[in-house]
Amino acid sequence: QVQLVESGGGLVQPGGSLRLSCAASGSIFRVYGMGWYRQAPGKQREFVAAITSDGSTNYADSVKGRFNISRDNAKNTVYLQMNSLKYEDTAVYRCNADYIDSAETLPRTNWGQGTQVTVSS
Repeated sequence: QVQLVESGGGLVQPGGSLRLSCAASGSIFRVYGMGWYRQAPGKQREFVAAITSDGSTNYADSVKGRFNISRDNAKNTVYLQMNSLKYEDTAVYRCNADYIDSAETLPRTNWGQGTQVTVSS
C-alpha cells in the first residue's frame, strides 16, 4: 500500500506564503503524475496544480503566477509553493499521485488526507 502524507499547512495573513509538501511512501515502483487539489467549505473539490514525472506543470487559472508546483523524484515528494495568498485560497489541500507498485501492474491513484490552509487577518 502507498501512503501520501501532506504537511506545511497553517494560518497565514493575506499576501503571505506557505509551502506544502506531500511525500509518497510504501510499495512504490514508479510515481508518474502528482498534483494538488483543494476543497473549501461548501464548495466542490477543485484542481490546483499538477506536475508530470518529467517536470511539466499545469495550473488552475486562479493560482497561475502565485503558486509553483515542483517535485523531488528521488524522494517521491511534491511541493506547492503558495505566494500572495488570498482569502479565497482558504481550503483543505490534498495531494494525489499516480503510481505503479511493480513493473507488471496498472497505474493507481492515491490521495493524501489533506492539510488545512487558512488565509485570514
